[in-house]
Amino acid sequence: MTLNLTEETVPEGYERLVFAEDTESGLQAFICVHSTTLGPAAGGCRMWDYATLDEARRDVLRLAQGMTCKNAMADLALGGGKSVIVGNARTDKSPALLRAFGRAVQSLNGSYYTAEDVGISPEDMKIVAEETPYAVGLEGGDYGTGDPSPFTAQGVFQCLQVGAEVVFGTRDLTGRRVLVQGLGHVGMSLAEKLHSVGADLIVADINDAALQHAKAAFGATICDTTQVFETEMDIFAPCALGGVLTNATVEKLIAKLVCGAANNQLETPEVADALRAKGIRYLPDYVVNAGGIISVAGEIHKAGTRYRTERLDGVAGRIRTLLELSDKTGRTTTAVADDMVAEILAKASDAKRGAA
Repeated sequence: MTLNLTEETVPEGYERLVFAEDTESGLQAFICVHSTTLGPAAGGCRMWDYATLDEARRDVLRLAQGMTCKNAMADLALGGGKSVIVGNARTDKSPALLRAFGRAVQSLNGSYYTAEDVGISPEDMKIVAEETPYAVGLEGGDYGTGDPSPFTAQGVFQCLQVGAEVVFGTRDLTGRRVLVQGLGHVGMSLAEKLHSVGADLIVADINDAALQHAKAAFGATICDTTQVFETEMDIFAPCALGGVLTNATVEKLIAKLVCGAANNQLETPEVADALRAKGIRYLPDYVVNAGGIISVAGEIHKAGTRYRTERLDGVAGRIRTLLELSDKTGRTTTAVADDMVAEILAKASDAKRGAA
């Protein structure tokens, strides 16, 4: 075995950060446990061709914190964690690398559950599971559902309908111009749902095959990736990587509602203020995109279909509450959501101290 594990210093508010390296398979990965206040940490594994290890480290820290918020708001009795593997998912991935990653997950002794994210498939997770029982998002069995992407897309779609009702006065999306940025598993599934209810689809992606499929199957209009924020639309659905909403892009954005599956859509928290000042309603990503982790939580907790359905429906309900509180208080939806998460974590911490 050539797997080496290094404990790294964590910022305040984080519990653990492990760097895993396996010279034989080429694995370089970070596993971050942000919080176990509500239960064992859970969050997907992303494989991405990061330019540097520092970039990967920053990403895993940001993503793990987001999972704490997401799991808390979705009422999953799970804490927040995330992992990233450094490398090109198309050329660097191998069974040996995935098994080495599985051994790294196993070394955390159940404090972190991993699942699929960008660059990692259910088939990959099956290989990871050869080395650890803390790999989920698996197909088959009594509780496994496989790829969590359809659940994520369904949650986003339900939230988008709620947002449309608040912003436009109706859930009916017929003729609404919706730009879906990113046609991966989630983005394509969301595009299909939007098409089924009569939305006027616009799609942007670097994958031409995905664009052509959306054009042929859904009648979508293709938008160049460099022209997304110059394109007139009613609703913007970012479903690619994070950080797409900046002060500069918001200044150009022609939309009334933002609701998408991408994690960490805001470059900085202040961008939420810029969106509000421009009259654009923003639905916080870590609330909207919880469908995938809800599916995974059902597997972790060995719960049935009802567990997943109730929590998925609850996501849309929380979005409605967030919008109402935002209107009532004059604060951004992100500020309201962050306060709700803080209250959930504080109550759980108090309960733990009281039981000790």
